[in-house]
Amino acid sequence: MSRLRDVYKAKVIPGLTERFGYDNVNAVPRMEKVVVSMGVGRAVQDKKFLDSAFQDLMMIAGQKPLICAAKKSVSNFKVRAGDKTGLKVTLRRERMYEFMDRLINLAIPRVKDFRGLDPDSFDGRGNYSMGISEQSVFPEIDPARIVNTQGMNIVFVTTARTDEEGRELLRQFGMPFKD
Repeated sequence: MSRLRDVYKAKVIPGLTERFGYDNVNAVPRMEKVVVSMGVGRAVQDKKFLDSAFQDLMMIAGQKPLICAAKKSVSNFKVRAGDKTGLKVTLRRERMYEFMDRLINLAIPRVKDFRGLDPDSFDGRGNYSMGISEQSVFPEIDPARIVNTQGMNIVFVTTARTDEEGRELLRQFGMPFKD
């Protein structure tokens, strides 16, 4: 079992039950999935950008990413419908907890000039979205091998009903929100 799953059972469930007064253990919010995505618009000009981003995301997530195609043509960006311009990975169960552990304890502290995550980036239903400007903050990525820096979006999907419940769930896991 991953370390964060043990933290969830030992610390998060009692903490959330005390704070929000849940009657049933199954009513306590939990993590459902984590979606990591990369928009690789430069792949339209050169396919090697997509290949390097694919390898980096596979190293970071621990599973093979799904290649996403553009739905619409946008002439200003020289993108046609069907062009491969993105990657995404959906992490669940053990891989999700392992990724969250590495993100919270290893990657986020390595971000330059980090002052805490925005506590208001919730969607109204307890799900949190954040972005990272470069993939080199993850320990799996060798900085000398990076051809081009690539940002990524990370979405934490929870079973929380409100933003306050979702924020407290992620805070109990150790997410460094601004106060």
